Amino acid sequence: MNIRIGSEEDLDMLAAMNKQLIEDERHDNPMDIPQLRERMQSFIEGSYAAYIFEAEDTVLGYALVDHSRSPLYLRQFFISRSSRGQGNGKAAFRALTQFLGTDDLDIEVMHWNEQGYRFWKSLGFQERSVYMRRSHSFDSVSDKTNVSGDD
Repeated sequence: MNIRIGSEEDLDMLAAMNKQLIEDERHDNPMDIPQLRERMQSFIEGSYAAYIFEAEDTVLGYALVDHSRSPLYLRQFFISRSSRGQGNGKAAFRALTQFLGTDDLDIEVMHWNEQGYRFWKSLGFQERSVYMRRSHSFDSVSDKTNVSGDD
């Protein structure tokens, strides 16, 4: 497996893979591919680098890493649907850590993404915190409940 650093020429491909990642994770990000392309461009023009995984001239996936954080923050990791179930995810991750020269990385996994959670656990990741969100749907339930204690 080869790794190369993504560039502006890769933005369309990276945005399309990012859209698939969002779908696969069942994430609530509503961005379309042009918006994801623009966001990806701002990432790689900033503190992030996109690492593209290739084998025999075929793109298998990518990783997006924030180099401004310590440890490094792996924001996105994607293996194409047709390349899954063949050990490519673990091989790409091992190649990435070698390329980066570190095993110390932070990640986030969506709570409901059981497959992703199992994948990361199999690579030795352990929970450090719980990231939570209060959303509008929760607000509507709270509005019906007297939370002040006054009756």
